[in-house]
Amino acid sequence: MNLARVRNSLTGAMLAAALSVGFLTVSAGAAHAAASCGGDVSVYGVLSDGRLTYTAIAPDTGNRVRTLIGPDLGFTPKAMATLNFNTVLVTSTTGDLYRVDIQTNTNALTLAGVTQIWDGGWTFDKLTYDGHGHLYGTVDGQLHQYVVSEDKPSGPAHIGQHAVIGTGFVLKTLAAAGDDQLIASTSDGRLLSYKINGVNDWDRGVLAASGWSAVDSLSSPGGGIYYGRTSGGMYWYTDADPFDNDGGDLTYHSSDPVDASGWTQSMLSASGGNCAYVPDTPPASTLGGPISRSEVLARGKDWYDRDVPYGSGLKSWDVNHTLLYRDDCSGFVAMAWHLASTDYSTETLYQVSSTISKASLRPGDALNYPGQHTVLFIGWKDQDAGTFYYYSESNPVPDMEYGSANVNSGNIAGHSASGYEAIRYDKIV
Repeated sequence: MNLARVRNSLTGAMLAAALSVGFLTVSAGAAHAAASCGGDVSVYGVLSDGRLTYTAIAPDTGNRVRTLIGPDLGFTPKAMATLNFNTVLVTSTTGDLYRVDIQTNTNALTLAGVTQIWDGGWTFDKLTYDGHGHLYGTVDGQLHQYVVSEDKPSGPAHIGQHAVIGTGFVLKTLAAAGDDQLIASTSDGRLLSYKINGVNDWDRGVLAASGWSAVDSLSSPGGGIYYGRTSGGMYWYTDADPFDNDGGDLTYHSSDPVDASGWTQSMLSASGGNCAYVPDTPPASTLGGPISRSEVLARGKDWYDRDVPYGSGLKSWDVNHTLLYRDDCSGFVAMAWHLASTDYSTETLYQVSSTISKASLRPGDALNYPGQHTVLFIGWKDQDAGTFYYYSESNPVPDMEYGSANVNSGNIAGHSASGYEAIRYDKIV
């Protein structure tokens, strides 16, 4: 018998009852998260009758600690964003912006006040706060950004520097996963991640190509923790690196949801700054042994930072001084992969790698043009469009290069994209 599944089915039913009458339902032990959260995760919500809800979730286990029901907000809410543990911004269906101040959320959910801080103009269908000073909202496919300068903003004086980041943000759900890092799902079932760099400048990755169409609410406290609601059940997910726009390191806890049912709020929100991302520290590789993707990128960046010059017949040390590698394109990839030999060429890298589809490229893989050139894949700029970032050791200039290109068209480091194949080191982990 799956005790976790039984537990969550029972507590889901209890949650549904709590949300109908408004009382605390479940208590659990203290949480100790892998991400640095400083305690339980706070998720605020609004019921269909306008009452505010608060739920505490243990970040390391996904267990719900307690659910509390507060008073009616006094207006009809449309979208919400949690700024911190005791401050929530909520818009009304008439376009006004309110600040909801929490008095306590320990044994009862009480409010210190509900203050209208903006009169009209807030027509966003979704709001989210990244925990690092940026408030995001979507309307008519546009993504908007504001700078929030106070923990308790009082209006335009503390919410300003409005910018329209861009268009094409037709999203079913939206949440902030960290500093200018957003996650979203679409009606066709994709899970996307965005790194916002500025106006008309963002990186976009496809964390999942399908399977997310039933998710009607998405929230994140940061630190690589995501919560998605499906058919009233709340499910949790952990991302080993929430900033790499790569879904290959996303873990689904499908058999152990927060609750299998009972989440009936019309909207939900967590602050993207509730938890801090703590990078994984895999064991360092040995010469010719297994190596993590993060170490591959770190080794590649070392040569880029040192601007190791291209040179036929020349060799340079890797970061650990374990081996001298050739100062050419395939020598660079061999160095990044920590191969035991520096003799691999663009025609023999296949001896230690496997061919994959270009759409399957992940950080630390390579694009190889036999007899011509090879580059180290860093990550996607826009996976749907095929654009990506890479490191390359090029001849005769610019030596070590950090560039961007398209995997399907144009040139990659001076060579036709059509000639490249995507390859993955056999011992990358």
